[in-house]
Amino acid sequence: MAANRGTTTPLANSGAKRKHRSGFQTMAIKILKDPLATGGILLSALFIIAAIFAPWVAPYDPLSQDLRATMQGPSASHLLGTDNYGRDILSRIIYGARVSILVGVVSVAIAVLMGGALGLVAGMVGGKVETIIMRAMDILLAFPTLLIALLVVAIFKPSVAVVMLAVGISATPNMARLIRAEVLIARERDFVEAAHSIGSSTIRVTLRHVLPNVVSPIIVAGAALLASAILTEANLSFLGLGVPQDVPSWGGMINEGRNYLLSKPMLPTLPGLAIMLLVLAVNFLGDFLRDTLDPRYRKN
Repeated sequence: MAANRGTTTPLANSGAKRKHRSGFQTMAIKILKDPLATGGILLSALFIIAAIFAPWVAPYDPLSQDLRATMQGPSASHLLGTDNYGRDILSRIIYGARVSILVGVVSVAIAVLMGGALGLVAGMVGGKVETIIMRAMDILLAFPTLLIALLVVAIFKPSVAVVMLAVGISATPNMARLIRAEVLIARERDFVEAAHSIGSSTIRVTLRHVLPNVVSPIIVAGAALLASAILTEANLSFLGLGVPQDVPSWGGMINEGRNYLLSKPMLPTLPGLAIMLLVLAVNFLGDFLRDTLDPRYRKN
């Protein structure tokens, strides 16, 4: 009997240890088992580090011109060559990451705040308020995202702040519709009805019971919107309606390099590759978050 108890106790303890993994450990294990998620995190971290430490990482000032060294190919002094003004391409790509990441993150935050507020109000209040809000979102959805962003930029003077606002407003209708749909599901659950039955106000029920249950869909949708926001900013800058020309941006670099597509194809290709890699990294992370947080896609 004693021998049996001695042999089962370590097994029980090891099983208990496995069961008591922290949420961070469980998430880390899932990430390591998913090569796409791992690649997405590493790529995203590389771009974020480059953007934050651009003044120390970039070998040159991105705006510094050297007309004696224009259109040079890769060399020891300029690893990716120079453009038609003699500016270092690598330095401009590193600084361009700042614009793409900043615009993407802030515009998604704007969309989440505006769309989340409208979706919560529409889903919880209902009635005429819901009809007015959702019909307004339907009208905005009838226009392409880029067209809405162009309209906002056209009203105000182009700047980084205006681009962030434009991209955020253009992404708001999709976020509002998503949050409203999740709120409609959450408000029919038993614990929400129980909170109403004991006299809790609508605001209290929304903040304490409904909102926590729609956070996961917001995170998943935010990751998808981040990739779209980065592309929208690049499109605006390519059209000359994004950030000012004295601010390095990947879309602006592609616009400047398109005239040299045949003579020096690396000018528009390198910033295009940077956009592709960053969007891929964000999409990989979005897919991982969807599979992890969304019960409809969660793997057993």
